[in-house]
Amino acid sequence: MADKCVVRNQAYKRGGLNKRERHNERKNAEYMNDDIIPERAGFNIHYKRCEGGYEQTFDKMLSDGVISTRGLPNDPHIVDELVFDVNSAYFERHGGYEYARAFYNEAYRLAATAIGGKQYVLSAVMHADERNKALSEELGRDVYHYHLHVVYVPVVEKEVYFRKNNKNPELAGKLKEVITQVSHSKKWPRYKTDRGWVNSYSLLQDRFFEHMRAAGFSDIDRGERGSTAGHLSVLEYKAQQEAQRASVLSDIIRQREETAAAIDGLIEDKERTAAELEQKTEKKREQLNSLNKKTAAKKKEAAEIEDIEKLGNKRGLMGGVTLSADNWTKFLNLVKEGINSRGIIARLRKKVDEAAPKIDELEKQLKAKDTEKSSLMDTLQYNQAKIRAPRRMAETIADIMRNPPEQERQYFDRYTAKQKGAEL
Repeated sequence: MADKCVVRNQAYKRGGLNKRERHNERKNAEYMNDDIIPERAGFNIHYKRCEGGYEQTFDKMLSDGVISTRGLPNDPHIVDELVFDVNSAYFERHGGYEYARAFYNEAYRLAATAIGGKQYVLSAVMHADERNKALSEELGRDVYHYHLHVVYVPVVEKEVYFRKNNKNPELAGKLKEVITQVSHSKKWPRYKTDRGWVNSYSLLQDRFFEHMRAAGFSDIDRGERGSTAGHLSVLEYKAQQEAQRASVLSDIIRQREETAAAIDGLIEDKERTAAELEQKTEKKREQLNSLNKKTAAKKKEAAEIEDIEKLGNKRGLMGGVTLSADNWTKFLNLVKEGINSRGIIARLRKKVDEAAPKIDELEKQLKAKDTEKSSLMDTLQYNQAKIRAPRRMAETIADIMRNPPEQERQYFDRYTAKQKGAEL
């Protein structure tokens, strides 16, 4: 009986590595997927173990010169993950755990070759602690869903040339060096076919199938085949159907988990944006406070000048103003400073006027981000509720929608009649 083998690739930015590591390396205290049995974590097999964290190992490779991020945009995808998967029933028919161990050891060899070498692999682990609930109930014993996670750094060799305006004209345009550049998009470029745009790592589906068949695992298939019920026992046929349904449910759960992760990432982005806006707003407030202090100082100086001007009321016998030598010097200095300060005060007032509406706008944006964040949190909680208990959610919604308005009116009329009878 042929079974479907699949491989998929997922790219991650630096901010998503910690969450991916906690899941793959089983570092969480609890999991949203209740099919994970923590007590079986010891059965998980590492074909390559990450000695440090994913992010720390990546940074060490960077500092050691094994890889380079030269020329990449800000916050790029720096780590990819290949997930190899086959029906749970396939391994049960071939001996279970030990067969899966040998199968995914061969799959890991393919993965290491496809990505350019084991030196770029951060972690490769076969999970053997996720129970296949549907198949377990059908067969009356625990059946586990074996699959392989290979986390790696996508790299390509990039040629770097001397610039045309190089100080040494003889070197202009010549090859300077070849670097091992981190690049998800160049490692797995998209190309156009008659069916539309396709990611090149989709070709791994064919390579996975061909490699495993050549290695002796001949009873697997790349895609879906027609029904083989006529050649199977009843138990095998039911197991196959349950395995297919379990695979579909697994895909749905994975998609929901990816959606929840995407919402988490969106919330993190919004929180980061809100924090940046708050920092800008605070900076503008500080600038405004500084301008207010400077303006207050100038006003104080103006008051002092006004006090000195009042000295003009002290007239002598001939109508002139009488000042001491010290007051006269002070008077002249203050007058000069006052004249010079007019232009400065005008410019400061202009900056204050310009800053005020910008601060108001930033505060409005911040409030809008808070509202958007609240909405996203509601959406996330709803999605998490659907993931944890989809059947209970469906039953609750169905119960809310079950009673039509006219039936509710009947209940109200009966209740009113009963109350009137009690009063009589």
